[in-house]
Amino acid sequence: MKAPRSETPRVGIIMGSDSDWPTLKAAAELLEEFGVPHEVRVVSAHRTPDDMARYGRTAESRGLQVIIAGAGGAAHLPGMVASHTVLPVIGVPIPTQALHGLDSLLSIVQMPAGVPVATVAIGNARNAALLALRILAVQDENLRRKLHEFKARMARESRAKNRSLSR
Repeated sequence: MKAPRSETPRVGIIMGSDSDWPTLKAAAELLEEFGVPHEVRVVSAHRTPDDMARYGRTAESRGLQVIIAGAGGAAHLPGMVASHTVLPVIGVPIPTQALHGLDSLLSIVQMPAGVPVATVAIGNARNAALLALRILAVQDENLRRKLHEFKARMARESRAKNRSLSR
């Protein structure tokens, strides 16, 4: 895992185990691309529940604005950290061997009323980062401009692929 930047992190990326890092790394890379400071931590809902609760309770006072939480299997981390903060939490279901991440997806998406967790597709940490960027861009004009440029670049790339196939 890459060391966090020296600036105050705006996004927290958390996972229950470092085995989740290969999936969540895509979120960190996209945040880096957009120049958004972030932190990466392992805080397990099951092995270090007190640390996980403290992370959620202190996130806002430490300057975080969004939390991306990846979890596999029982996947309690996103919902449990959401129960300790008012910040937006984006859950990333980590693919598992047994059910290919469907267990993780259902665990994260089925939250009780009053404890929302936004959930992206199984293994799609990149979309979690994009959603975090969109949340931040509501109050950040520079970031909003970068997102417009990003979408325009995706459209150009898609059109170029279409042209290459249409020949």
